[in-house]
Amino acid sequence: MTIAIQVTDLTKTFSDLTAVNHISFEITQGEIFGLLGPNGAGKTTTLSMLSTMQKPTSGFAAVQGRDIQKDEDGVRKAIGIVFQDQSLDEELTARENMDFHGRLYRLPPEIRRQRIDELLQLVELHDRKDDLVKTFSGGMRRRLEIARGLLHHPSVLFLDEPTLGLDPQTRNHLWKYIATLSKEKNITIILTTHYMEEADRLCDRIAIIDHGTIIALDSPQNLKDGIGGDIITIQTPDYDTVAQVLTGSWIDQVELHNDEVRIHLHNAEQHISDIITLLSQHQIPIHSVSVHKPTLEDVFLAFTGKTIREQESDKKEMMRRQFKMRRH
Repeated sequence: MTIAIQVTDLTKTFSDLTAVNHISFEITQGEIFGLLGPNGAGKTTTLSMLSTMQKPTSGFAAVQGRDIQKDEDGVRKAIGIVFQDQSLDEELTARENMDFHGRLYRLPPEIRRQRIDELLQLVELHDRKDDLVKTFSGGMRRRLEIARGLLHHPSVLFLDEPTLGLDPQTRNHLWKYIATLSKEKNITIILTTHYMEEADRLCDRIAIIDHGTIIALDSPQNLKDGIGGDIITIQTPDYDTVAQVLTGSWIDQVELHNDEVRIHLHNAEQHISDIITLLSQHQIPIHSVSVHKPTLEDVFLAFTGKTIREQESDKKEMMRRQFKMRRH
């Protein structure tokens, strides 16, 4: 297998903040690789270093064999990138946005015209090629940005939160395009996301990143299989007692989270009645009971003790306090 991206002990610090903390991984050609984590975890900073937009504080990384610090031009020629924030010119048409990008990469006029037509067909925007971008929906703009990023035929495509802010239907539509690019064009794709479903459905492998550190790296299925077969979640005000009562040999693990008890076990449908009976015997009130297979949210919770939403809430609260302290 050909290694498209190699990262070894990559680190980025800003004064007293370590945004990316000695991360290492390899990505093979044609793979869809996801960086999954809450906002502020270090995902975008990692992409910024790999795309040569920021210099690492330490460590090594190469894209298609090109050192990101010693051969910046070579890296930039090998990659396409779709930024988290829109970078299209709204006063230009779709074709004009593409043409301008092609000129920056010094593509000959005939090749430029041919690729623009092909890519606009690919993302189903050819019939809107002469319309101003300001008339496009959010999903159409995202598709145009992906087409633009592919214009110079990159072998690696960086997607920073590619479906952020899109409605579920448009998000599903865009996922199909991304999967097609990987399979049919053999393009290596590295994307950042905090959408669990996006990472689960799209990515061949996922690196879960939190506080700048990779805490788990594997295929979505292996990550989910690693935390057990089934999960029974019980909401009760007496969760401490539940944890003490549940001691059956068929229970793999019991976790307490907020006012919930999460029971990891196999064949949950065979044991749920035993659990309910046992709790009733101890007069433990039950507000709700649910059963589900492990998700990536469960994986993140198992490794960090918090959900991604809670992590993001904590970061927002910390930023609010820091802003308040500066004002005073």
